[in-house]
Amino acid sequence: MASQPGSVLVVDDDPAICVVVGEALRRQGHKVKIASSIRERAALLQSFAPDVLITDVMLPDGDGLDDVAQIIAQEHRINVIVLSAQNTLNTAIRATEQGAFEYLPKPFDLNELTRAVADALATRRAARDGEGERTADFPHDGLPLVGRSPAMQEVYRTIARVLSNDLSILVLGESGTGKELVAEAIHSLGQRRTKPFVAINMAAIPRELIEAELFGYEKGAFTGAHARTAGKFEQAQGGTLFLDEIGDMPMEAQTRLLRVLQSGEVTTVGGSKAIKVNVRIIAATNKQLPTLIEANLFRQDLYYRLNVVPIDLPPLRERREDVILLARHFLELAAREGLPRKALSDDAAQLLMAYHWPGNVRELQNLMQRMAVLARENMITADMLRQALPLGTVPAEAAASADQLAGAVREWARRQLSIGLGQAQLSLHDDLLAVVEPILFQETLANVDGNQIRAAGLLGINRNTLRKKLTDYGLDPVQLRLMD
Repeated sequence: MASQPGSVLVVDDDPAICVVVGEALRRQGHKVKIASSIRERAALLQSFAPDVLITDVMLPDGDGLDDVAQIIAQEHRINVIVLSAQNTLNTAIRATEQGAFEYLPKPFDLNELTRAVADALATRRAARDGEGERTADFPHDGLPLVGRSPAMQEVYRTIARVLSNDLSILVLGESGTGKELVAEAIHSLGQRRTKPFVAINMAAIPRELIEAELFGYEKGAFTGAHARTAGKFEQAQGGTLFLDEIGDMPMEAQTRLLRVLQSGEVTTVGGSKAIKVNVRIIAATNKQLPTLIEANLFRQDLYYRLNVVPIDLPPLRERREDVILLARHFLELAAREGLPRKALSDDAAQLLMAYHWPGNVRELQNLMQRMAVLARENMITADMLRQALPLGTVPAEAAASADQLAGAVREWARRQLSIGLGQAQLSLHDDLLAVVEPILFQETLANVDGNQIRAAGLLGINRNTLRKKLTDYGLDPVQLRLMD
C-alpha cells in the first residue's frame, strides 16, 4: 500500500544513487531534495524540513553518522534511514544508537528502501509527539562478529534492534557458526552489559544434573551436595543467561524452565523458597526444534517462549564472500597473541573459497591458528593448506570442477561461434545464460529447501531479481523444494 506523500532529503556522494532513489520517491509523490556532502546536508536543513533523511555514512567531508542524533533532536524527531557500504556490526550498532529508524547495507534493494520510507513516514505521523528513543554509550572496539555478506547484514540488523529491549532470543545455526558470539555481542552491547553473562551448554551436562546446574541446590539435596550452591539463573541475576544447545535439554527440565520463564522465580533443588530472578534469556541450537516438537522431544509452549526473536546464522559455505575476510581476521588475532604474522597467497585464498567448511567458522579459525604456528614461510600457500585440511581433497575436487566447467564453456563458445559466423547477429551471452542459469537456480534452491532469501544470498543477487528469473524460466520454488 502506497504511503501518504512526505518530504525526503537524500544524502549520497554517488550521483547514480541520488538519481535512482530520488526518481523512485518522486514517482510515489514525495518531495525530494538531494545533497552530496555533510556541508550540503547542513545547508539544506536550514531551509528544508524533511520528514525523512536518507544518508550515506562515508561522505566526502566526513562521517555521515556522527551528527545524526543531533539532527534527530533538532528536527523534531525526523526519521533517519542510514545507507552504508561499511557492512559491519559496528555500523549497524552505531546507526541504531544514534537513533536511526532503519539501517540498509549497500547494495540495497530499491523496493526495500521505498518501503522503509513509507514506514518511517507512517511512524512519524503516528508518534510525532512521542518520546524519543534513548541513545547509549556502547563500546565498539573488539566486536566479535566479522562478515559483510548479505546474510550477515541481516544478523547485524536484528542484533541492533534487540539491544534496547529484553525480548527472548533464539539463535539458530550449525555447529561452529558463532552462536555464542552472537549472544555475547547482544549482552556486551545491550542495556545489561554491566551485569553477568552466564553460559550453560545443555549437551555438556549429564541429564540428571541439568536442573541443579540451572536452578541451584541446597545442602544435602543429593549425594555430594555438601553446601548450598547458586544455579545459573542466580549467577546471571540482572544480566544474560545463554542456554546453548537447548534442543538437548530433557523434557522434565524443559517443564521446570518454562515455569521459571513464566513466573520469574526459581526454586533450588531440595529447597522450598522461591527466589525472584531477573535475567535475559538467549537460547541457541543446531537442531530443528519444530521437528523435535513433532517427535514429542521438545515442548511447543517453551519453543514459543524462547523464539520471540529468531536469529538465523548462516553456515560459512553460504557466506563465501566472508571467508577471506575471516581468514585474515583470524591471522591478525593470532599475530596479536604473539604468533608469527602470516599472509595468504592468491592460490591459498582460492582454495579457502572452494572448500565446503563442514566445521564452519570454528574450523576456519582453527586452521588459521594452525597455519600461524606451522607454516615455515610468511606466506601461506595452497599446498600448505591441502596438507593441513582434514578433507584436503575437497578443495582440489572443487577446483577441478571449475576447470571442467570453464573447458565446457570454452568448447561451447567456439562451436557456437564457428556455426554462427555467417549470421548478422549473435546472442551468445543470452544463449549461455538460458542454459546455465536455470540449472544453477534449480540446484541452489533445492540445496536450501526452496528458501529464496538464502538462495539469493548464495547466488549474489537480490531477492527480486531471483523471483523475476524464476518466473522468466518457468521455475516453481515449491517444486524445487522437493528436489533431492
